Order: sequence, then structure tokens, then C-alpha cells
Amino acid sequence: MKNRIIIATLLTLATMNITKAQTDQKNPYTLVYKGAISENVKGKVNIHPVTYKLNGIDIAANVYTPANYDPSNSYPAITVAHPNGGIKEQTAGLYAQKLAEAGYITIAADAAYQGASGGEPRHTDKPQFRTEDIHGMTDFISHYPGVDVNRIGALGICGGGGYTLKAAQSDKRFKAVATLSMFNSGLVRRNGFQNSQLETIQERLKKASDARAQEVANSNIPLDKRIETGGKPIYSGVASITNEEIANTATDLYREGYEYYYRTHAHPNSTFLYTTSSLMDLMTWDATDQIEQINQPLLMMAGSKADTKYMTDEAFSKAINATDKELFLIDGATHIQTYYKPEYVNQALNKLKQFYQKHL
Repeated sequence: MKNRIIIATLLTLATMNITKAQTDQKNPYTLVYKGAISENVKGKVNIHPVTYKLNGIDIAANVYTPANYDPSNSYPAITVAHPNGGIKEQTAGLYAQKLAEAGYITIAADAAYQGASGGEPRHTDKPQFRTEDIHGMTDFISHYPGVDVNRIGALGICGGGGYTLKAAQSDKRFKAVATLSMFNSGLVRRNGFQNSQLETIQERLKKASDARAQEVANSNIPLDKRIETGGKPIYSGVASITNEEIANTATDLYREGYEYYYRTHAHPNSTFLYTTSSLMDLMTWDATDQIEQINQPLLMMAGSKADTKYMTDEAFSKAINATDKELFLIDGATHIQTYYKPEYVNQALNKLKQFYQKHL
């Protein structure tokens, strides 16, 4: 009962945050990054909200088309996978829009079970689903008017970077693969950030297993009734946070992440919560497993001051069959700063443009 009360309280706090964020939304497409498109203007980059089915689930995405887009012409295309906890309206949208300004058709989609996409339980965060999301973006954009199917690239940011590495292992429709501030979700969920939870792996796996057991205990009962019966999903992560708690967070990744997601770039569809049962899959997965199957050109970018850089370094060294691979450091940047700070975003974009121009 105590656990159910805690979860209910967390979800109530999350709802309060969502309501505030909804009130603060001003962009008609609910984009929260600086310089976001607020209206489609002829002759400029345009945004096209779309939906499509992926394994029976409705996926919500935004397609960005270049200035003076002509569907009878031929364009290279890029899929952009969002960070863990993120959605298409945040940094994934920023990079998608900026790459469209450089002449690419781009797509940023909300992961299944997350954001504006469908799927229950909400905030399920399983690696196989996130990887399939990237394949699904490729399926959709391959048939978008004007897209040259022989010139499709991939960009993954944070957790989306790890899942993009996984997707590229088998999806040879990608002719060029890039990551920004790559986050190996399996490694961190298993070992803890910077290997800080090695002693509690089995304990956390047991909690994840118990959470799954609770989810299925009353799976035939409607979701809105399950909190009374113990069948409602259990969530891990952070539902809300105070300014004092943010200030006292030791690591740059999480302190700046809380500021980004809960303050400066908050969005009602974005959350740090995920189903505890997802850990059963996350903790036994690794972005670098079979990474030698990547034989496409590979660019991996990370902030020179990022406390997550060790994940990019490890993955890069293991990608032994990637062609023309390059590790690019964004001078002076931390992990989260690569999401929005113009001086760091511009460094990343300039490198991405060079990379995609060469390989697409």
C-alpha cells in the first residue's frame, strides 16, 4: 500500500508539472527550442506533423522539409532519435530543423509509449521498442515525396544515440550514422551512472521483476481502476524536483538535465519517469553489443567536458568495422549543453553538415 501511495503521489506531481507546462506553451506546434518554426512560410523550411502505424501503435512525428521544397525533386533524408525522457519538440526537433535548413528532409518522432505516440503502459522504455522506433522512422521517410532512398542518414542524441547505434547494426538503409552525446542506456541502468551501482544490480533486477509481476497481476482490469487493485504500473525516475534539489545534484548530466527538462525546455509530454519493469530489458542490453556490425561511415560527437563522454569513447573504440569513422569533441561543452547552447549546437551542426554532405 505504501508503494502505491508513493507512486500515486509521484504521478500527481507529474500531472501538476504537465498542467503548468501546458499553460506555458506558446508555439503552435508546441516546439520549445529557441528559433523554432511557428508557422509554415512558403519558400522556407516547413514543419509537417504526421502520424503512422508501427506494430499497431500510432506514432507521432514531425517532418521538416527544406526551403523551396519540391516533392518532384530528390533530397537526402535524416532520422533524428530523441534523448531518454525527451520528445520530438525539444533538442531532436532543433537538430531536425537545422538540418532541414541545410537541405535535408528530416524526421523526429516520439518513441512508442512516450510523448504523443500511443502505447500502454505509458513511459515504457524498452530498448527493443526504441530501436524499432528508428527502423519505423526510416520506413516512413523512405516513402515521403522527394526522398532519395539511397541517401538516408541517421542521427541519435543521448539515449537516441545508443539506440541509433543498435539500429544501424542491421539497418543498411542508413548510409551514414552519427551520434551526439551518446548515452548507453543499458550500461547506465545496469551499472549506474559512472559505474556507481555495481553492488546493487541483482537487487534492482529483483525490483524490476516484482514490478512486472504487479503489472500483470490485474491486467484484465481497466487502467483507470488498477490503482485500487495493485495492478497499476510502478515507475522509476523523477516526477518533479525542487530548485534546491537541482542545485544539490552532483553530476552535470543530471543537474543540467533537470534544468533543461523541468525548467528551461519543459514540455507536457516529456518526463523522467519510466516503468520499473522496463529495467528487466534495459539492464540486460548494451548499445555496444554487436557494434562491429556497423560498416557504414560513423561520426560520434561529445562535449569535451561531458561527464558522459566515457560512453562515446567506449562505443567508438568498439566500432572496429565502421568506415571513415571519426570522434569529434565539441570544445567546452557538457552533455546537456549540446542540446541547446548556440555555440555548441553550431559546432555539432557544422560537423554534421560536413559528414552528411560527404556520405549522402
